Amino acid sequence: MFQRPHYQNIVSRIKEERKFIQVIMGPRQVGKTTLVQQILEDHKFPYHYVSADAVGSINSAWIEQQWENARIKLKTSGANEALLVIDEIQKIKNWSEVVKAEWDQDSISNINLKVVLLGSSRLLMQQGLTESLAGRFETIYMGHWSLNEMSNAFGFTPQQYIWYGGYPGAAYLINDEKRWKNYVKDALIEPSISKDILLLTRIDKPALLKQLFEVGTIYSGQILSYSKLTGQLQDAGNTTTIAHYLSLLDTAGLLAGLGKYYIEKVRQRASSPKFQVYNTALISALLPSGFNEILSHPEQWGRMVESAIGAHLINYSRSEDLQVYYWRHRNDEVDFVLEHAGKVIGLEIKSGRTGKLTGMQAFQKKFSPYKILLIGDKGLPWQEFLDINPLDLY
Repeated sequence: MFQRPHYQNIVSRIKEERKFIQVIMGPRQVGKTTLVQQILEDHKFPYHYVSADAVGSINSAWIEQQWENARIKLKTSGANEALLVIDEIQKIKNWSEVVKAEWDQDSISNINLKVVLLGSSRLLMQQGLTESLAGRFETIYMGHWSLNEMSNAFGFTPQQYIWYGGYPGAAYLINDEKRWKNYVKDALIEPSISKDILLLTRIDKPALLKQLFEVGTIYSGQILSYSKLTGQLQDAGNTTTIAHYLSLLDTAGLLAGLGKYYIEKVRQRASSPKFQVYNTALISALLPSGFNEILSHPEQWGRMVESAIGAHLINYSRSEDLQVYYWRHRNDEVDFVLEHAGKVIGLEIKSGRTGKLTGMQAFQKKFSPYKILLIGDKGLPWQEFLDINPLDLY
């Protein structure tokens, strides 16, 4: 059975003598639960696994009950330690306060119960960790699957990965593209919005949130000011609301708005966003065209390749010390700007799309970056770029 690289990292943390709450965060349907279940099957220690997916949001006592069940399993097993795994923990209101109280009680009583928490809402998970569990936890972010992972697990070609993206649960459906698109829309996109955002966060205009996702996904790889964006939406609202909703879509691992690169960080936050999906399957599922049709149109295919590279970069930025931006000044543009340890790299993507490289020259002159790389035609093949960790560029 294929195992993601996170597997050994989680196992080693669980086996350490020093106890921390292991918090595994990531978008819906990227294999968090499957990976933990693999660990439980492979390692013979007592455990108690439960999911809060169907538990009432105000039922914080449910966590206390499950914690006590895990303590009983530890005591009756005669083992020195046991593992408690709670999936979809963010569904329980005030979960972090209850976890803190139970964890501290175990520490005082010298009960060696190790804890793994899984959640698909990065916003609510991070809020709980910041507010209540400081000094008691370590986080692991599991993003969408890479080209290397989809190739090893399902035999995806680079072209298939560009179109069908990195959702493992949908991989078996790619020979029936209509069915595949329906699965992505109904089993991945809809629950991510309705369960991970709308049910857990106050949203005054849910229709606007869904419209923003659809427009932003179709425009992935393009820059739109918030004022221009309001003209694309039927229920425009104000720019502050749109910016907030885009932030929520970002925390759900669906759609990000990259900021423009400035040396001054304050100006980066105020810039027009460049839309970027976390998984190119989100684009493909919403387009009426099929794989072979898009592949035969260089301009449209080039946009898919650029979005796949952007998705590759932002997924790594969630788990690595890496910031991702774009840069544009008048008619000059660099597709992506990477910043790590004070060093800046400019990336220009050319794959099936025409255009001059004046943006690279202008960026070089203005910022004197550590590197400037051309990805695609006459540069580093995009297939090879999608197979590396961006930090290896440094």
